[in-house]
Amino acid sequence: MRVVMRAVMRATMLLSALLANAAVAQEALTIASKRFTESYILGEIIAQTARSAGETQVAHKPGLGNTGIVFAALQAGSIDAYPEYTGTIARELLKSDAADLAASAAINRELAPLALAAGIPFGFNNTYALAMREAEAAALGISTVSDLAQHVGLKLGLSQEFLQREDGWRALKRAYSLPFTAPRAIDHGLAYEALVADEIDVIDIYSTDAKIAEYELRVLRDDRKVFPAYDAVLLYRADLPRRLPKTWATLQKLEGSISAGAMIAMNARAELGGIGFAQIAEDFLASARSLPDTADSLPNTADRRRFIDLLFGPDFWRLTREHLLLVLVSLAAAVAAGVPLGVWAARSPSAASSILASVSVIQTIPSLALLAFLIPLLNRIGTLPALIALFLYSLLPIVRNTHSGLVSIAPALRESARALGLPSFARLRLIELPLAAPSIAAGIKTAAIISVGTATIAAFIGAGGYGERIAAGLAVNDNAILLSGAIPAAALALLIEGGFALVQRWLSPAGLRGPKLT
Repeated sequence: MRVVMRAVMRATMLLSALLANAAVAQEALTIASKRFTESYILGEIIAQTARSAGETQVAHKPGLGNTGIVFAALQAGSIDAYPEYTGTIARELLKSDAADLAASAAINRELAPLALAAGIPFGFNNTYALAMREAEAAALGISTVSDLAQHVGLKLGLSQEFLQREDGWRALKRAYSLPFTAPRAIDHGLAYEALVADEIDVIDIYSTDAKIAEYELRVLRDDRKVFPAYDAVLLYRADLPRRLPKTWATLQKLEGSISAGAMIAMNARAELGGIGFAQIAEDFLASARSLPDTADSLPNTADRRRFIDLLFGPDFWRLTREHLLLVLVSLAAAVAAGVPLGVWAARSPSAASSILASVSVIQTIPSLALLAFLIPLLNRIGTLPALIALFLYSLLPIVRNTHSGLVSIAPALRESARALGLPSFARLRLIELPLAAPSIAAGIKTAAIISVGTATIAAFIGAGGYGERIAAGLAVNDNAILLSGAIPAAALALLIEGGFALVQRWLSPAGLRGPKLT
């Protein structure tokens, strides 16, 4: 087992070194955003504002992940800044209940040892809250969070992050002695529709969500003041103002520029109007940072982007290149490591169980968990951890099929090769591998198809690919955006399967091929 793991680790380290040297130079300023509508929009506003300074190249990594992943990326230096909220910084990141930590000066004293700082308050507060359908809340006489304790039959549907946060469900349950033991976990972008469909009764919301008014919800009053102020600010690496003074001066113009009403209107344009995040940010900045404080002026259906425009949008070829890079580079590394491991397993029955068990265990690790583990291990986000994860997931089908293809060769054929006096390596190269080639190619094909699907998750750590569209579609519950990422990924998987079918036939010995199709 130890020998197998060493071999896998050597291949992983080699892949890391190659990618680190081959990667293009990282942008001088990298802005990130979390995986919900408002963060996407704020990230675009920040990135476009920074670009207008003309001082450096600026990149935006949208939908990078939840709070923990984005904050870890900021600490590691993989990103330079992202929009955050004072309550989240105080309660979730700094793990403090101190009342005075809501002040920016107090927050920055705590962030200083981490080489981080918070500043440029955008001008609005977006606090957590719970909400219900207005009709149901009125019928049950529920207007505050305290009232929920008297209705144990209600079905709670809370976002995954809210359930895990110290300033989320845990704090709420303690402060109000709520009797609910197992709230249903649901993505924030889908919660509103589940509430309207009567699948759940109570959801967590952000106070600037556009769908609160659209779906006629009652926001329950936090009568015990559990939630602190969540003023939107820029959380950034402390050296940013010194490193890019002109860009920093331009970013400071965003201070106090976004009211709560304007933010609600922008969220509405994304979630109800189907407008792209970049376009919303561009319109906001072009209109002297002022938008109507209501969401009434939404584009009608005729003005919404058609699905074909989304599918072949300006980012299509960039996402395709990124997705292909993730799949092909990780697959090449997996073939280089997996085929020798499969040969070793076939030739050494004593090592076979350890080798096959090791690659099988790797396959059982959830993909998001593996990505979250690789970020602090490699001290970076983006392409490198994604490629290593895909490489590890590709090993099992390649190793297993190589092993099974070799051990299934008829003993008589092996004996014939020995009788001809062929040495061991020549037998492997001239007889065994050609006979096992169909099985090996099938394993590589399976690994490639699995990688195409798994690579979509890599977008959650800033590695790009079609997953960017899928994550954005989930954030705003927009099926058109989601499908504009899912359909190209499915088409790519079909193309790869067809290509491997041709390669598999070509690799098969002529005597083992079936009749040609006419």
